[in-house]
Amino acid sequence: MNSQNGGLDDLVRAWQYRLRRLIPGGHLRAPVVIAVFALVGVGAWTAYYAVPSDSVAVVQRFGKYLTEVPPGLHFKLPLGIDVATIVPVKRQLKQEFGFATPGATDAYQIPRDAKEETQMVTGDLNAALVEWVVQYRISDPAKFLFEVREPRLILRDVSESVMREVVGDRTVDEVITIGRQEIEAEALTKMQALATKYALGTSIDQVQLKNINPPEPVQASFNEVNQAQQEKEKLINEARRDYNKVIPLAEGEKDQRIREADGYRLKRINEAQGDAARFNALLTEYIKAPVVTRRRIYIETLQDVMPSVRSKIIVDERTRSILPFLNLDSAKGDRP
Repeated sequence: MNSQNGGLDDLVRAWQYRLRRLIPGGHLRAPVVIAVFALVGVGAWTAYYAVPSDSVAVVQRFGKYLTEVPPGLHFKLPLGIDVATIVPVKRQLKQEFGFATPGATDAYQIPRDAKEETQMVTGDLNAALVEWVVQYRISDPAKFLFEVREPRLILRDVSESVMREVVGDRTVDEVITIGRQEIEAEALTKMQALATKYALGTSIDQVQLKNINPPEPVQASFNEVNQAQQEKEKLINEARRDYNKVIPLAEGEKDQRIREADGYRLKRINEAQGDAARFNALLTEYIKAPVVTRRRIYIETLQDVMPSVRSKIIVDERTRSILPFLNLDSAKGDRP
């Protein structure tokens, strides 16, 4: 800062020296000194400028485009010889249609006539009130400043024209419900194409639909229709929920019963086949040795039957000295 002031002092002394040589007697008058100091101050004040980090400066010399300078502190020729215009190339700008954000400072952001901009006719000759937002950036500062007059205003006209075209190709149901994303994508493509064609120097980042409503005279009826459709969807969803709850349960029980029947069938078949194979094996052995086989079957049968008999009386048939008497009543009474 001191070096800058020193340079200004040197410049003032140089001018004073020149003026003393030009003015007879070598004496400066007070108005002349004041004018010199004012001229020097204005020149110093207009010789430098600062560019924000999200912008670039477009420099003109005598009104002719000279160059673009990046962010930072820069110097130029003073006294209006060079003019630097700050252009926010990294800042995302937006334009609103049909509504306005409170506190907006950009005059081209807010709608000129919100009611007129939103009134559109759909492809099935119905009316709709469409509100949307266009977000864009300045991609080419030179084109933005010098190619066309009022590029922001032209961008508003382009956006409104494209949106009316896209909405006019669809039915009112598509515009209000299922076609919003398609409308946004198609409008973005067409707006960018026109912005490039008209050399606006802008790059459109996003087109976003906001509120879409029917005209005011039919809004009440339209709301009733929407409520009826929502109630219909609600009932359908509840019916599907009950269906998904009951039908899979019944299907599961059916499959379980079928599997149980298949299991019982296989069990009976396997048991029958096993009994048949056992009988055939016994028959084969019986044919080979009838006495031994008969004896073994008899013993195996007793092994199966005797454990279930509680009271057992065994009499050897070769015994001759006992009385062959069996008190069945006492035997019956001894049973628990």
